[in-house]
Amino acid sequence: MAKSRRLTNCSRVIRHAWHFYYALVSVVKVLCGSLGIACLTP
Repeated sequence: MAKSRRLTNCSRVIRHAWHFYYALVSVVKVLCGSLGIACLTP
């Protein structure tokens, strides 16, 4: 039982890490996009 519980906690941490990674990538894309638009406008 303890082993399966540890496995569940591990998968939960991995899932949260993926969500954090995707959120971070989205923020970087938005920042780079707005920075690129600012650079392109005269």
